[in-house]
Order: sequence, then structure tokens, then C-alpha cells
Amino acid sequence: MIIGVVTFPGSLDDRDAARAVRMAGGEAVLLWHNDHSLKNIDAVVLPGGFSYGDYLRCGAIARFAPIMQEVAARAQGGMPLLGICNGFQVLCESHLLPGVLTRNSDLHFLCRDQELIIENNSTQWTSEYSIGQHITLPLKNGEGSYQCDDETLRLLESEGRILARYVGENPNGSRNSIAGITNERGNIVGLMPHPEHAIEELTGPTTDGLGFFTSVLKSLIAL
Repeated sequence: MIIGVVTFPGSLDDRDAARAVRMAGGEAVLLWHNDHSLKNIDAVVLPGGFSYGDYLRCGAIARFAPIMQEVAARAQGGMPLLGICNGFQVLCESHLLPGVLTRNSDLHFLCRDQELIIENNSTQWTSEYSIGQHITLPLKNGEGSYQCDDETLRLLESEGRILARYVGENPNGSRNSIAGITNERGNIVGLMPHPEHAIEELTGPTTDGLGFFTSVLKSLIAL
């Protein structure tokens, strides 16, 4: 299974995401933002960082990158797509996921290990987890507060599309402590914490993040 990792100008965690794919047993291919084809890619990861410097608004410029036209078309057709941190922001700006990521409630950049609770394990990226499972992943963001209108929040809650929530004190002011969401089909996932930084004990606080990558590989094999 081949998973593409998109590199935008300003991406920081693209090689970390590619390494996580390899650690999970998949083949990782780095994709350039100016590419126009995904070729034989089976899934895509939009990594963390500061795409295009985020000069306008996080993810607002990246949504217009040539590669995103193909990514959006393939994802709407069912291809698994994971947006991590800045990638989550790109997904929302591209209207592949609802809502928006805004400045943290205390207006400070966060960088810490964060406990989460998994609330949806029916997506292509979370099938290796159990509902109610607590995991710890690094959280590092300045605009990580998930916000949406009341109707969108009601739909996300009622349809079980909250992927994970923060445990304990809400770190960034996200509505209902939301750390990640999914689309209705369960193939497009946005997550603010960084699973690619928690794949082995040597470099991460836990190995809890590896399940996102093993989940998608198993879902692709089952297709």
C-alpha cells in the first residue's frame, strides 16, 4: 500500500509522517504541492507545519495548491485522507471537513503531550483503537481551537463524527473539547495532535500514534 505525504512550502512534519507510514509497514511517497497527479497513491496525509507560511490564514493558501485538486477529488471518491494539525486546517479551508481552526483561547502557542479519548473507531484511520481508549500524543499549535456553528456541532455529535476529544482541561478552547473529526464516510479525518510523533518510545512520549497508520493500511488491504 502506497501512502503519499504532501509537502507544501513551510511543511515541517512531512518526513515524520512518511517515517510513520514506513514504521506501520506501508510505502511512503513524498508529493510536491505543485504536482498535478497522485498516480498510484492509495491514501494521502497532509502533514503539520506552516504551509505557505500561513500568512493569510492557516491552510487558506494551501487549499489552492495544484495537488489539492486531485487530493480533493480522490478523497470525495473514497480515498483515505488524513490531515494532521496544519493539514487539519487545510481540510477545513478546502471544505472537505466542516468548521474552522482558530487561535488558541489563551493566544499562546502550545507544545506539550496531550491525553485524548477515542470516540470513533469506525473510520479508516482509527479502526485499530477502541472506543473510550485513552492515548497520549504531542500537541503543538497556535491555531488549534476547533470552532463551528451550533447546527454543525449538533450534526457532528449526533452522527458520531467526533473522532477524539481532549482529556482534562481543554488546551485550546475547542468546542466540546474536540481534537479531531471525520466526514460522514469515515475516510477523511482531521486531527490536531500529532500521531506521527508518537510511533516509538525512543522519540515520542508513547507509541499510541502508530495505530492511525496501521489502521489505514489494514483498511486498504481489506478493500
